[in-house]
Amino acid sequence: MSRDPRIIVALDYATAAEAEAFVARVSPARCRLKVGLELYTAAGPTFVSGLVNRGFSVFLDLKFHDIPNTVERACRQAAALGVDLLTVHCLGGRRMLEAACAGARGGGARARVIGVTLLTSLGPEDTREIGLGSDIAARTAALAALARAAGLDGVVCAPTEVQDLRARFGPGWLLVTPGIRPAGSASGDQQRTLTPREAAARGADLLVIGRPITRAPDPTQALAEIERELADV
Repeated sequence: MSRDPRIIVALDYATAAEAEAFVARVSPARCRLKVGLELYTAAGPTFVSGLVNRGFSVFLDLKFHDIPNTVERACRQAAALGVDLLTVHCLGGRRMLEAACAGARGGGARARVIGVTLLTSLGPEDTREIGLGSDIAARTAALAALARAAGLDGVVCAPTEVQDLRARFGPGWLLVTPGIRPAGSASGDQQRTLTPREAAARGADLLVIGRPITRAPDPTQALAEIERELADV
């Protein structure tokens, strides 16, 4: 089993107890774990640091978006929990992104800062409505370029945009993809999706997968099936 797993399981649970029931069935060698807004609000930083202390690589996905000083201080606090990855919104602008890096890399911590480009729930009508135009690929590329220039370690993008971003930025810059749906899975509120194999083949480094694993009748079996799908990519 890989010691540096590509699968990030999104712990999109309402309570720490629900999340713990899943975590108890997997190991750090099999997957990374994502803690998002719902679980963080319910369980708090102690739960996050507990996952870190058990050896898991933790992706803290709170998508900070505020004035630079506030984001710098928030990223410093998040990094102190020992998380490996944390997110900020690229739409916060260059100064905010630079401040996020300064916060995450200060105080002896070294969390990697990943910029959220455009949410995978957004389609062309949504982006046009909020004044970003309907060319999602072009807007994503521009935001990714801003993140790269500001010193971020990578971006979160839809799997449908990975191939273009990998060609633009080359290897070694993290591309993290939600919107991963195994064949036959419901897309839910995601619009720009691919299967795990398709996303990995296009150049995604880390795949964020939630409900297809966590809501499966046997979550560990669902995880194993995706691991097999990725084994020869």
